[in-house]
Amino acid sequence: MIKELGRINELAKIQREKGLTDAEKMEQKKLRESYLKQIRGQVVNNISNLTVLDPFGNDVTPEKLRKQREKEGE
Repeated sequence: MIKELGRINELAKIQREKGLTDAEKMEQKKLRESYLKQIRGQVVNNISNLTVLDPFGNDVTPEKLRKQREKEGE
């Protein structure tokens, strides 16, 4: 689990209940950016590890993806 998520949720609760200070707003923005960066990284990692098969079971993974995997494997 992403460690910043607890603090993000805590700040969201504070925001709903009484509002945030400027410092808390900046912290919230940085935490959200970090969270999104991590999520995007996970998505890219998952997609780059996919193998695409046609209905006959033949590997039809795009060449670009295969080359990227080979480059990362080196």
